[in-house]
Amino acid sequence: MEFVIKISQFLLSLSLLIVLHEFGHFIPAKAFKTRVEKFYLFFDVKFSLFKKKIGDTVYGIGWLPLGGYVKISGMIDESMDTEQMAQEPQPWEFRSKPAWQRLIIMLGGVTVNFVLAIFIYIGMSYYYGDKFLPNDNIKDGLLIENTVANKAGLLTGDKIIAVDGNKIETFSEISEKVLFGKEISIERNGEQSIVTLPEDFLSQLIDSKERGLIDLRTPFAIVEVPDSSQNKGSGIRKGDIIIGLNDYKTKYADEVKLALEQLKGQEVSATVLRDGQQTSFPLNISKEGKLGLVYAAGSTFDTLEALGYYQFNTKEYGFFESFPVGLNKAYEKVDSYITQFKAIFTPSTGAYKGVGGFKAIYDIFPNFWNWQVFWSITAFLSIMLGVLNLLPIPALDGGHVMFLLYEMVSGRKPGDKFMEYAQMVGFIILIALVLFANGNDIFKAIFN
Repeated sequence: MEFVIKISQFLLSLSLLIVLHEFGHFIPAKAFKTRVEKFYLFFDVKFSLFKKKIGDTVYGIGWLPLGGYVKISGMIDESMDTEQMAQEPQPWEFRSKPAWQRLIIMLGGVTVNFVLAIFIYIGMSYYYGDKFLPNDNIKDGLLIENTVANKAGLLTGDKIIAVDGNKIETFSEISEKVLFGKEISIERNGEQSIVTLPEDFLSQLIDSKERGLIDLRTPFAIVEVPDSSQNKGSGIRKGDIIIGLNDYKTKYADEVKLALEQLKGQEVSATVLRDGQQTSFPLNISKEGKLGLVYAAGSTFDTLEALGYYQFNTKEYGFFESFPVGLNKAYEKVDSYITQFKAIFTPSTGAYKGVGGFKAIYDIFPNFWNWQVFWSITAFLSIMLGVLNLLPIPALDGGHVMFLLYEMVSGRKPGDKFMEYAQMVGFIILIALVLFANGNDIFKAIFN
């Protein structure tokens, strides 16, 4: 069932983005009286799952879910219809239109992607508002158990104040900024210092295969007392939170773990928080430093707030207030994605190792249905699709835009033969990138 939910979200999101992207090309093409021969969701290699001709356009659904396309008459695209291009230009063809009209047609897809993301963020801001944890409210520092981060100088209990001189405002922005940052300003035991991350920090993280980088420190909350546990009859039960072991104060789970290492093989007095009241139980710690209890590795924001660990802030926005908020969120996501792109194309960072294909996108979606999460992911994917399509690679929208701008500046139109060869080269580059990204997915699935 979980697979069905994830794949449904994946296909729904991608289908929506593909159709709207292609509509971005379709609408201005029709507005400029340019014939659109095909409008397809997914690729129709050899055959289609569905197709219907309305006017001059065949609308259809292909069987290969790797994208979609519109075939515009008189345009050198992935169809490589050289036979049509060898004939005399017709008034309804793309090549017969002024350069500025062709530019608008080519920019239509990415424009829709960015506008869609903006409207999603506006709608989410208005409907859901924002619930966030201000960085100033993280009084006891963060949970940093990643060995690569520890080796670089970041430790559990550190408060991350700024990254590359930019102040951290909320918890949600910390991990991403640290990933692509260089100088991390921290506060440790009341003293401030700077941790300089190695250039290949991302590469080390990927190679380590460890999950998680920075998280909130959470309580040691019991979720199960197994029958096989040495503490089965101690009185401790599900829902209890261990806040002390002998003289050790253990507000957080990481502090419990440290105390257990020091108390191996001993019987201890455990201070437990139950229903808001403190009580004590004798517990036995194994020689391996284990209690034989199952505890929660994390807690929900609501739970943490109810227990008094963190104070979250909530913002609600009126209809008109949501517009600048949504616009700013979209801008921040674009800026963030461009930063990631720069890292990927800087070999020394090793960020290219983390590039993923369709499997990586599929993994983003949760195994439960939540419309807020769905729309948030869809907005991000829309931005990603827009940025990727702007890359100056022939066969992508950005490649066509590049040649059109050259034509508009120089006054000279690239020859059809040149465009054919450029399209072929671009297609080869594109296939190579797709194979690399999806190859990374396969490699991770096998060896991780």
